[in-house]
Amino acid sequence: MLYRRHLRIKVLQSLYSWYSGGTSDVIKGEKQLLESIDKLHELFIYQLSFLVEIKRFAEIRLQENKQKFYPTEEDLNPNLRFIENKVIVGIEQNNDFILNEGKLKINWTDQYDMILKFYNIIKSKDFYKKYMESKESSIETDKKFLIKVSDLVLSEFDLLKSYYEEKSVYFTDGYDLVILLLIKFIENFSNKFKTNSSLPGIYKPAIDGVNEDRDFVRKLYKLVLRNDDEINEELKKRTKNWEFERIPLMDVILLKMAIIELQEMETVPVKVTLNEYIELAKYFSTINSKIFVNGVLDRLIREYREEGKINKTGRGLMD
Repeated sequence: MLYRRHLRIKVLQSLYSWYSGGTSDVIKGEKQLLESIDKLHELFIYQLSFLVEIKRFAEIRLQENKQKFYPTEEDLNPNLRFIENKVIVGIEQNNDFILNEGKLKINWTDQYDMILKFYNIIKSKDFYKKYMESKESSIETDKKFLIKVSDLVLSEFDLLKSYYEEKSVYFTDGYDLVILLLIKFIENFSNKFKTNSSLPGIYKPAIDGVNEDRDFVRKLYKLVLRNDDEINEELKKRTKNWEFERIPLMDVILLKMAIIELQEMETVPVKVTLNEYIELAKYFSTINSKIFVNGVLDRLIREYREEGKINKTGRGLMD
């Protein structure tokens, strides 16, 4: 499942599209936002399927090597560590994965060259060689290897990215996020993951029919747009040392999102909101944005507390 930061990123991307003229219909924009998040789960299944396909490809190659006219000892008695990787085998045998792969009609048979290239890239890596030569055989070793494959190879594999571009624009936008989802899934993988286990969803499981993460996304997106004029006036008052129109759009959007969280999100601690938007400014805006956003939010929080505009429920949420 996605962390709240990832959900904030999706809202940020959608709001940036709105303010950049990508869409002018709030309902349509919200629908596209939720669809883009739902599509992340599809891409997650595709990425699991791709890893399973690499394993199957390696398995076929080992069988082919045994059929050589003059097979070597290595051909006849190959190292099976990769094709017996407990994480990949667990995914391959999982009923939920099989069901989702079938629903999406995922088929790699016409992507032989791409599969071969990825397999060869992996085999060329030092971490692959160390993994195959290691005497230690455990689920933790298998997980560490697969995390390196995902983080160092899959994340940079442009052929696969191009393949996904043809599938959906949402796949392109969500590629990096799904790599994080994949790594998180592998990190949490254990012997408890069985054939009847459920794959993780994008949101946290609903409680009493209420999906808090999905509601968080919808509320954050809509309230920023509904209160746009009012928030603009608040920001202009508190950024008098800067020309408001010259403040980077990304910084303005981040501040608007933070204001909505401070005033409307009763269960999100103030400190969490402050830290999250400083971090997002660091990664998505200019080199000076982190300092700017931090300064404006510090002042806003101080003044909002004095004016009683921060409404939080629960102990410790005002800190």
